[in-house]
Amino acid sequence: MTITTESNAPAKAELNKTQSNTSARIAEQKPKTRPVRLVRWFVIVGVLLALLVGGLVGFNAFRSHMIAQFFANNKPPAVTVSAAEATSEVIPNLLKAVGELAAVHQVNVTSDVNGRITDILFKAGTHVTQGTPLVQLFDKPDQGDLANYKAQAKVAELSLDRAKQLAARQFGPQATVDQAQASYDQANAGIAKTEAIISQKLVRAPFDGVLGVRHVEVGQFLTAGTQIVSLTDLSTLFANFTVTEKDSGTLAVGQVVRVTVDAYPGKTFDGKITTIEPQISPETRNIRVQATIANPDGILKPGMFATTTVVLPNKPAVITVPETAVDYTLYGDSVYLIREKKEADGKTSLTAERTFVRTGDRVNGRTVVTSGLKVGDKVVAVGQLKLQSGAAVEISKDPTPPIPAKPPLD
Repeated sequence: MTITTESNAPAKAELNKTQSNTSARIAEQKPKTRPVRLVRWFVIVGVLLALLVGGLVGFNAFRSHMIAQFFANNKPPAVTVSAAEATSEVIPNLLKAVGELAAVHQVNVTSDVNGRITDILFKAGTHVTQGTPLVQLFDKPDQGDLANYKAQAKVAELSLDRAKQLAARQFGPQATVDQAQASYDQANAGIAKTEAIISQKLVRAPFDGVLGVRHVEVGQFLTAGTQIVSLTDLSTLFANFTVTEKDSGTLAVGQVVRVTVDAYPGKTFDGKITTIEPQISPETRNIRVQATIANPDGILKPGMFATTTVVLPNKPAVITVPETAVDYTLYGDSVYLIREKKEADGKTSLTAERTFVRTGDRVNGRTVVTSGLKVGDKVVAVGQLKLQSGAAVEISKDPTPPIPAKPPLD
């Protein structure tokens, strides 16, 4: 066994040497092949990523193209609208202002003297004429004084006649005549004064008018200046209003004024300017104007809030459109102008384009357009809420609703 082991020892050593060389060569070759495989892997992943990204980009581009083509070929239907034509007309030149109504004659009836009320001779709310007795104050002492002065006047008159007869016959001095004349005049003065006091204690209406609410009672002690009842003449009223300094130059006495009040909507009362304040207020730079209005029916009352419209001389003709055609926004006023457009197939279509305009006054449902339109232009009068600039439109054959439109009563 020992011999066999020694004879195989060189062979085993040679075999181990060979295996060691092979392992060394393998160890030398492995680092050289590993980078090649890693680069190949990165290339493959990069190509796959490029294909994926390219596919996504291409798909998005194809989708956008198809969407654009779909919307290009699928146009929305034309919107049916009502159209109106811009016309040239003479707009009434009106100056509007606000004010209030005042009575031409209005007073709180009072007494000039103190006294106890013995009789009330009027009924509240009735119409009275000038001089109608209203209230009687206690005047018995004054009636007694009047009788006394009348008696004194009678005696003084007889004494004066006798003194004049004696003086004419040279039986009496002239001084007696003068003294008798003075006594007679003094008695007449007392009569006049007492009659004036008695007349003051019978309160009368100072002018024709309508009485208001009674503020006194029988038996009440009335001091001078205490209100008894109000008296108002409703046949004619004043309309007091103010205008700006800029508009003061257009006003003149005699111009027609139309007045409306909230109590009677839709009803207009005509009058004329009767007074223009000669001074302009330094605080507000406004001028006060007064117009006189006839009120035969007595339906207007002093103190009512009034809207006044002064009719001024007409201005030159202007371009107008229905008020419903104008779109008022913070960015400016605009209208939808209807234009004709020829398609590729030769047919004519209508489009609505938003056009900004400058507007002026609004009168009777129409708006004055100072710039942006010309006579004959067609604009959308009804149906703007469904439109966008450039949208296709179709003019409705139905008549345009009345301007201003009136809501149904149902």
